[in-house]
Amino acid sequence: MKKLTGVGVSAGRVIGPVLQMPEPIQEPTPGSTLGDDQSPEEAVERLQQAAASVKENLKERSGRTSGNAAAVLKSTALMAGDKALLKSASKLVTGKNYTPERAIWEAAGLYAEQMKALGGYMAQRVTDILDVRARIVAELTGEPAPGIPESEDAFILIAEDLAPADTATLDPEKVIALVTSEGGPQAHTAILARDLGLPAIVAANGATEVPEGTVVYVDATDGTIVVEPGDAEKHLAEKYANRKAIPEFDGAGVLADGTGIPLYSNVGNGKAALTAAENRAQGIGLFRTEFAFLNREEEPSVEEQKVEYKAVFDAFPGQHVVVRTLDAGADKPLPFLTDASEPNPALGVRGYRTDWTTPGVLKRQLEAISAAAKESSADVWVMAPMISTAPEAKDFAVMLDEVGLDVHGVMVETPSAAVTAEAILQEVDFVSMGTNDLTQYTMAADRLLGALAELNNPWQPAVLEMIRLTVEGAQRAEKSTGREKTVSVCGEAAADPALAVVLVGMGVKALSMNTRSLPAVAAVLKSVTLEQAQQIASKALGARSAEETKDVARAELPILDDLGL
Repeated sequence: MKKLTGVGVSAGRVIGPVLQMPEPIQEPTPGSTLGDDQSPEEAVERLQQAAASVKENLKERSGRTSGNAAAVLKSTALMAGDKALLKSASKLVTGKNYTPERAIWEAAGLYAEQMKALGGYMAQRVTDILDVRARIVAELTGEPAPGIPESEDAFILIAEDLAPADTATLDPEKVIALVTSEGGPQAHTAILARDLGLPAIVAANGATEVPEGTVVYVDATDGTIVVEPGDAEKHLAEKYANRKAIPEFDGAGVLADGTGIPLYSNVGNGKAALTAAENRAQGIGLFRTEFAFLNREEEPSVEEQKVEYKAVFDAFPGQHVVVRTLDAGADKPLPFLTDASEPNPALGVRGYRTDWTTPGVLKRQLEAISAAAKESSADVWVMAPMISTAPEAKDFAVMLDEVGLDVHGVMVETPSAAVTAEAILQEVDFVSMGTNDLTQYTMAADRLLGALAELNNPWQPAVLEMIRLTVEGAQRAEKSTGREKTVSVCGEAAADPALAVVLVGMGVKALSMNTRSLPAVAAVLKSVTLEQAQQIASKALGARSAEETKDVARAELPILDDLGL
């Protein structure tokens, strides 16, 4: 019995035959040029027509999906029509007489290298660029476009990695699990698999060597793949198939003893906020305001920003909305704000720090947030990302006061903020832990790098220790100031039902997550009292590895198996 391991990113246990992703589109012959009977002008026109066809196809597919899947397809469609990319390719046709397929191959390859060098979010776009390149080449050469293999029977899909456009159109009735040998827990593939409720494992080294048709057992709860499974695996898969349905979230995050734990949604715009409200989220725990700034060459006006913010506030009248100020830099560079040439942008000028190098942008954003809040009944709290010291927290609180925003907060994403939480919370009212960044900084592991996926795990004892230090710092700050200091978690860790119990047991007062995760987290929290959660947290904190920490917690929560979580 052969066993492979990876990182489970969307829970589930299934057995089925393997289908491997087809071989990618082959590189056109290097240096291939137009024949004597082909003019560069006609070749450029063919290139533009092929790109337009790919763009239209992706847009059409986006119209048949919704949510993140539709957004990813639309984003990839825009890449297919990217003027800079097509201009670069056209220059290779007219300047070097390249065939259109060779020209787009080279131009997109250079574009991808530039994006990869930027790191973070921009590096994630490399998959989009290479996917678009392959589709345009296929259109030009008459080859079948890359995509998910077709089968009459359900199967487990294995790939090196998947283009977002492919993941977005997976049919969960046919693809019953997804395994990739590359990728990380925060990449497009992982996020969309969670959206689809599809069992998925990433960073599973050796998975692409499993022969097609081989029956395997995928346990995306603990990240294992068993080739030719036995009776034990069949029993687990059968138990998962007969799992109980997760009850709909009733809009009240509460423990078995009645202790309230508000459950909020993470959103990036008004449409997502409306979806969260429809699914009874108790408010917004993380409003990612940078979505109003991305893909723009210049800063949006205060009025433009106000409209964007008010749309989110209006979705939750009279309810809690936490706004994170612009988290630009690193994986989200902006041409009018950040320096793309930074040698290590993840440790550079990002988030709150951009006000040091480009003062005024943050001030104007706060003015827009304040204006929107005054025209809405939402209970608006505001926090800054990438705060590392108490003086920074104090400076941000002063900025909030100047525009009439009364509830001040900061993100705890750096170890320095965690270990000095008491001093920071003497300056502000609340902190929210961004466990994605807190994990990568604590473990010194790029959160998008598949090879470091095991380190980049919020179950790591060191990460839980940072959370514990933050909570204890908040408790001391409450005593010294005589004012309540709220600690919440808004990173992906909050969406893991087992880890949610541990977080609550450690003293976290509220959780914010992707809207889809609300029912599962709510159901598991309702199965434990505060005392039981504290006992589970205590046992987890005594573990010595991420795997052991997770196993210890899950062993105390039989409801996870009942619900297939």
